[in-house]
Amino acid sequence: MQRRASGVLMHITSLPSRFGIGDFGPGARRFARFLAKAAQSYWQILPLNPTSTYIGNSPYSSDSAFAINPLLVSPERMAADGWLTEADIEGGYAQHRPNVADYEGAESYKDGLMRRAFAENRERLAADAGFAVFCHDADHWLDDYALFRAIKRERDGQGWAEWPVELRDRRAEALSAVRERQAEEIEYLRFVQYLAFSQWRALRRHLLENDIQVIGDMPIYVTQDSADVWANPGLFKLGADKRPLFVAGVPPDYFSKTGQRWGNPVYDWPAHERTAFDWWMHRMRHNLDVYDIIRLDHFRGFEAYWEIPAGEATAVRGTWVKAPGMELFKAMLRRFPSLPLIAEDLGVITAEVRELMAAFGFPGMKILQFAFGPGIAANRDAPHNYERNCVAYTGTHDNNTTLGWARGGEAGPEGLRALFAYLGREIAPEQTSWELIRLVMGSAAATAVTPMQDLLNLGEGARMNMPSVAKGNWGWRATEDQFEDGLAARLRAMTEIFGRNH
Repeated sequence: MQRRASGVLMHITSLPSRFGIGDFGPGARRFARFLAKAAQSYWQILPLNPTSTYIGNSPYSSDSAFAINPLLVSPERMAADGWLTEADIEGGYAQHRPNVADYEGAESYKDGLMRRAFAENRERLAADAGFAVFCHDADHWLDDYALFRAIKRERDGQGWAEWPVELRDRRAEALSAVRERQAEEIEYLRFVQYLAFSQWRALRRHLLENDIQVIGDMPIYVTQDSADVWANPGLFKLGADKRPLFVAGVPPDYFSKTGQRWGNPVYDWPAHERTAFDWWMHRMRHNLDVYDIIRLDHFRGFEAYWEIPAGEATAVRGTWVKAPGMELFKAMLRRFPSLPLIAEDLGVITAEVRELMAAFGFPGMKILQFAFGPGIAANRDAPHNYERNCVAYTGTHDNNTTLGWARGGEAGPEGLRALFAYLGREIAPEQTSWELIRLVMGSAAATAVTPMQDLLNLGEGARMNMPSVAKGNWGWRATEDQFEDGLAARLRAMTEIFGRNH
């Protein structure tokens, strides 16, 4: 990412569609055309992994670090590929709020469509060489994931740590019995993943034809109630009952006075080292196949991580524990010819974390909203302090929109005074988004990324996520009329004037 370029941050679920949630269908291709018209090089997205309404629809809380969310499967693409007919997808879904993701409605509707496609195409699937190749290439995760999901469905969603001990502890006889009685469901789950990966790869080919690369997001941790932990309990700090002894999070910071207690089980890093980081090698290879560039979420956790006793209600009483990041990334570089990674280096960052990033040349992140306040002259997020090897943002999915930031209390009077002093003039809140976009685009950072909400100059109601708030997040969606040519032309002009076009 050393060439001077720019991109847009918007998750797949935020795309327009006819079926309640953004997916890999026509809306994604319309957005790709918008990016091409605007001379953008990157489309940054959030994790593609399955989500759950039970845990707030967060793409950072998934039952698999490898699977793709079935909600992202496009009914239109299924019809185009012959798995369904056009009649199958006409008039079956009533969309009431096109600018808000309907996770529950879309899940019910799309599951029904995919089960119909599966039932009506069994012979085709059996003869599909692509399906056989996909299952073979994904065997390191797909079988465990399908088995996990089949058992969860059989047991009405019960967490795996509460399953009967023979299932919880993966005893061979019990798993064989499940494979036999749930054979059709397991095959259906494989089929759904085949659809998801096939559609995603087709979309990526379309993007690459338009010289657009995807920046994907890889969470550092996995969810306790996941196929990953169930299949690999020895790689996590779990008790004899397979429940976490410690959980992950971050200490008190800008976002929360009590820190963030994420609840993910923490890694047993010595166990990973004994296997030469084999699980991580599979995970990185998988993500390098799915994305062009990977944003490593919570990068500082690879140097040292905040470990919270599982019984604590908040993150306040955690401790820092060292992690073998240097050894891990050295092992990865021996396995892979290059590591196109972005280090999410936000929060409490130490000299040791900087040293780890520098050792491998990983670019870090700069968040312009964080620049304005006391000490702006030395603030690492202020544009005059950017080094070339970084990715600069107006804000991320965890920030308020820039208009929301300027209008609400987050910028504050002191922050706005610092912004006005930096710009050399006062501006109205409605001007703030594009002024910050201009600062990021004109900076020395090799890569500049703008959330779509800021390009559209949307207020707080379009915020994607409020950290530490369990519900009401991840819902914002764009509408079809927002990918308009005038906006693309405005962004293209700024991209060209600051030398970030192809």
